[in-house]
Amino acid sequence: MNAPEKLGSALHDCCAAGSGPIPGKAPVVATPGHGLPANAASGLHVAVIGSGSAAMAAATRLAESGARVTMIERGTLGGTCVNVGCVPSKIFIRAAHVAHTRKTSPFDAGIAPCAPAVDRAALLAQQQARVDALRAAKYDNVVARHTAIRRVQGQASFAGPASLRVRLAAGGEETVTFDRCLIATGARPARPDLPGLAGTPYWTSTEALQADAVPPRLLVLGASVVALELAQAYARLGSQVTVVARSSLLSREDPLIGRVLADILRGEGMEILLHTASHAVDHAAGRFTLRTSAGPREAEALLVATGRTANTDVLNLQAAGVQADTAGQIVVGADLCTSAAGIYAAGDCTALPQHVYVAAASGSRAAANMLGGQARLDLAAMPAVVFTDPQVATVGLTEAQARDAALAVDSRVLGLDQVPRALANFDTRGFVKLVAEAVSGRLLGAQIVADGAGEMIQAAALALRAGLSVHDLADALFPYLTMVEGLKLAAQTFTRDVTQLSCCAA
Repeated sequence: MNAPEKLGSALHDCCAAGSGPIPGKAPVVATPGHGLPANAASGLHVAVIGSGSAAMAAATRLAESGARVTMIERGTLGGTCVNVGCVPSKIFIRAAHVAHTRKTSPFDAGIAPCAPAVDRAALLAQQQARVDALRAAKYDNVVARHTAIRRVQGQASFAGPASLRVRLAAGGEETVTFDRCLIATGARPARPDLPGLAGTPYWTSTEALQADAVPPRLLVLGASVVALELAQAYARLGSQVTVVARSSLLSREDPLIGRVLADILRGEGMEILLHTASHAVDHAAGRFTLRTSAGPREAEALLVATGRTANTDVLNLQAAGVQADTAGQIVVGADLCTSAAGIYAAGDCTALPQHVYVAAASGSRAAANMLGGQARLDLAAMPAVVFTDPQVATVGLTEAQARDAALAVDSRVLGLDQVPRALANFDTRGFVKLVAEAVSGRLLGAQIVADGAGEMIQAAALALRAGLSVHDLADALFPYLTMVEGLKLAAQTFTRDVTQLSCCAA
């Protein structure tokens, strides 16, 4: 598994969407790879702008159905996830986790801790080698296997409702006409309108993941997923980290998540400033000064992680009649079609949730609909994970969202001190919360903060999708001494006092 050429045979296609039935209430009439003859799209020419997860899912499905595909990419093949997003960030976070557990763990009394010597340059080389290998195996090689996909390196913009003007990276221009088009240009880190920020060597997530040294001090502007994942990782590698949050941590989630996570991060030595306004930035002599409502804070590095901006500003959308919202995100219907007939959009350039698996699923469904299908993207049971430690994982409705939807709600919160595996791990940080319909007990949502929450949440997602109740979960068989058993125990709290149950009590 160390050699790049072995990755392709050992792993499935990254984020493959369409390897199983397409979810959603509407029937799928024509989905590539699901019973269509190989030449179902014979003669159809599709232009795909972008080469990330949404673009690749669509392009490969279209090619398998007999369409000709022109894939236009202005940057590096593979888009955000494999190059500067999911893959490098999880490698970086894992390295920081290893450093942290060598320095301290619940078993320090019996296993002597030691402060690790961190060679960030070496870690970066290891990280980049894996990124390069995965990009080669899962993007370059996949495209190369499909002779119906032609790659064009350059910047595309619409010249009309059925044509693109491509400014080629090698020089010159090319006009690409199409029968259908998919816009899958993704998004980039946003820069807030903060006085003094422009022109300074601040980091976005890209620079933070590519830095070859760990700064003594790091200021993090932002309090959502990217900000918190990278803030904790840098703190564990040796930075003195301050997080400046305009509101609470993960403010769109259940408030309990933010409160618990703030306490955990503070316990690791991080400074967490909540409900704090940032006024201006100064940079001099290799040092940032951030002026905030809580007073000035100084650091050698500043990470700005306050959101992302859709990559649509250079596409000349108006020439094709494609509508975007005020944030520049392309407006799509449930079928992923834009306001222009024959032009679809998928992934982070739309207002869809910015998860790679959502991008891939939307790209696959857009491809199906280009061929006359009726595929829809059903996000009612979409799981989401924040890769802090402990992880945060959610699916379905929060308690507040359920009440806003005029549902009669019942909810329970189970502390991890009631989960046997957490006790055995000597790590009871976090909780499991279940939200249910009051009368029927039908599961409406789950919120988890726990070691392994990202693995636990899929069981809740499947239960939600199947329409199960918390009583069904309480009565189900869960293996003992697993973290996912916490779902069963949380479900049992709707009708029983779990503190009075013996181990494995059913």
